[in-house]
Amino acid sequence: MVEVMWTNCYCSEQKILLVGEGDFSFSLYLATAFGSAFNIVATSLDSYAVLLKKYRKAQSNVEELKKVGATILHEIDATQMKYDLFLRNHKFDRIVFNFPHAGFKGKEDNPALISLHQELLLGFFYNARQMLQPYGEIHVRHKTSAPFCYWNLTYLAERNSLTLFKSMPFKIEDYPGYNNKRGDGSRSDDPFPLGECSTFFFKNKYYFQLQNIDYMQTEHMELHLRYRALVHLYGR
Repeated sequence: MVEVMWTNCYCSEQKILLVGEGDFSFSLYLATAFGSAFNIVATSLDSYAVLLKKYRKAQSNVEELKKVGATILHEIDATQMKYDLFLRNHKFDRIVFNFPHAGFKGKEDNPALISLHQELLLGFFYNARQMLQPYGEIHVRHKTSAPFCYWNLTYLAERNSLTLFKSMPFKIEDYPGYNNKRGDGSRSDDPFPLGECSTFFFKNKYYFQLQNIDYMQTEHMELHLRYRALVHLYGR
C-alpha cells in the first residue's frame, strides 16, 4: 500500500493544478514533500524560452519536476485555461494560484490597475470552477493590506458561484524551497515584499451547501440517538 504524504493542506492523493507558476519553486516544494509529482500539473503563462530568461532556477526546477513525474505546461492563460487541449480533459481536487497579478503597469492603488487585477481573477475563477472536482478546493494566496484588499477577492469568487469557507495567514517559511517572484519587468527574478497575506480557500457554492446539509443531518441524527439512549437508561 502506497503511503499518503502530507504537507500543509496538500497530500499526494490529491490531483493538484498549479496556475501561474514563476520559477516553479512552489511545485517543486510539493513534489519534494510528496516524494513524487505524478499528481501535479504545473503551468506558467510564460513560454519555456521566456521562462529561462526570467528565472535563474527555472530550468533546473522544471527538469527536476519532470524527473519525478509532474506534467509541465507553458503558455497557459489563467483566464482561458479550460480550453487547453490537455486541461479540458481533467478535473482537479486542488487548484492553486499564488499571488495572482496582472503585471506592473503603474501604482498598485491606481483604480485602472486594480480593475486589471480583478479581470484576471474573474477569468481565473470562471475557468477554475469548471475544472474542479465537485468537492474540490481553489486556493488563492494574496496580500491582505491596502491596496490589495481593494481587489475584493471574495466578491469576485462569489460572482462565479464560489464560496469562501476559510482563510489563514500565509507564512513562506512553512513552504520550504518556495521563492515568490515579481515575474514581470527587468526584475522578474527578484522577490516582492510579502507583508500581510493569507491563503483563501474556496469551494463550489452548490456542493459546499450540500456538505453543510449532510453535516447538519448527521449531527441531528447523532443527537437523536443520544437522546434515545438516555431515555432508555433513565426514562423520560
